[in-house]
Amino acid sequence: MGRKIAVLGAGAIGSSISADLTKAGHDITVIDQWPAQVEALKSGGLLIQMPDGEVKTPIRALHLCDLASANLEFDIVFLAVKSNDDRWLAEFIKPYLKSDGVLVGTQNGMNDDTLASIVGKNRVVGCAMELSAEIFTPGLVKRNTTHKTTWFAVGELDGLYTPRVKEIAALLGHVGRCDVTNNIYGAKWTKLIANTMTMGPFGLLGLGNTDAANVPGMFELSVQLGRESAAVGTALGYRTEPIFGLRADEFAGSSDENLVTAMKTLLGHVSRGRTAPIHDHIKGRRSEMEFISGVVSKKGRELGISTPFNDAVVEIDRAINRGEIKMDRSNFELLKKRVTK
Repeated sequence: MGRKIAVLGAGAIGSSISADLTKAGHDITVIDQWPAQVEALKSGGLLIQMPDGEVKTPIRALHLCDLASANLEFDIVFLAVKSNDDRWLAEFIKPYLKSDGVLVGTQNGMNDDTLASIVGKNRVVGCAMELSAEIFTPGLVKRNTTHKTTWFAVGELDGLYTPRVKEIAALLGHVGRCDVTNNIYGAKWTKLIANTMTMGPFGLLGLGNTDAANVPGMFELSVQLGRESAAVGTALGYRTEPIFGLRADEFAGSSDENLVTAMKTLLGHVSRGRTAPIHDHIKGRRSEMEFISGVVSKKGRELGISTPFNDAVVEIDRAINRGEIKMDRSNFELLKKRVTK
C-alpha cells in the first residue's frame, strides 16, 4: 500500500509541492483554509506556471472542515503555511498523523521545536528550503524558481541519518534539489540569515527582488543585517551550513564572504519574484517577519547582543501591518534613519 501524504496549506508553496508530488504518482491530499482555493482545486486542478514551463494536474483537495469525516490518517504531512499559523495547524493535524507518521515543516523560520512540542520530537523532520512562488488567483500559481533552482535540505532534529529522511528527500526531489544534512538547525539558521538580508528589507519597499537589491546602499545594509543574524546564531550554538546547493568549498571564506555568497545565490534563484512579506501586505495580511528578523531581535535581547538593523526592520514591518504606513521605496530612507539615530 502506498504512503498517504497530506500537504497542509495550499498557498503558493504548498500548491507547488502538491502539484509535483501528484504528477509523480504519489497519494496526495491537500488541505487548506482558503475556501475559494479548495473549490478551484476540486473543479479544475492546479496550474503551476514557471519560467521554463508549467505543471497542470488534478488535485484531491479538502476544506479543513472536511477532514473530520474523511476517515484519513497520514504517514507524512508537509506543513506549508506561514509561521503565524504553524502552531494551531499542527494541533489541528495531530489526530490525523499516524503514530509513526512524520510532520515536515516546509516553511521559513525556526519552527521545528514548536512543532515537536505539539506532535512529539520523534514525529518531526526538519526542512530548510528555497522555493519562490506567489498566488493571487485560486488554482493558479506563478512559481519563480524552476525545478533546477528550487532547493531543500532535510534532516532529523538529532542529526541522525534515517530511512525516513531519505524517503522525504526522495519525495522533495520531485520538487527541486534536496540535500540531506546532519545539521538541520544550522542549515535553517543559515537560510534565516539570508532571509534577514533580503526578505527583511525588501519586504518594506514593495519592489521586486532585482529592483530592491539595486537600491543604492541596500547591499551594505543587507550585510549589516546578516552580521547581526550570524552573531546571534553563533551565540545560540548554530553552525552555518552551505545552503542552496552550494559546495563546502564555495562556502569556506570569511564570515562576511559567506554572507554575501548566500545572499547572492538566493537572489540568483529568486530575481524574478517579490519576497513573501510583499504578498502578505498586498493581501492585507500580517507578514511573518516576526519569525524571521523578529527571531534575531528577540534572541539578541535574550543574549545581550545588539541587533539595531533587524530591530528596525521589525519595527517598520509592524507599522505596515498596523496600517500606519504603506510599503514604499521611501521606507528604505526610514530604515536607514532608524539605524543611524
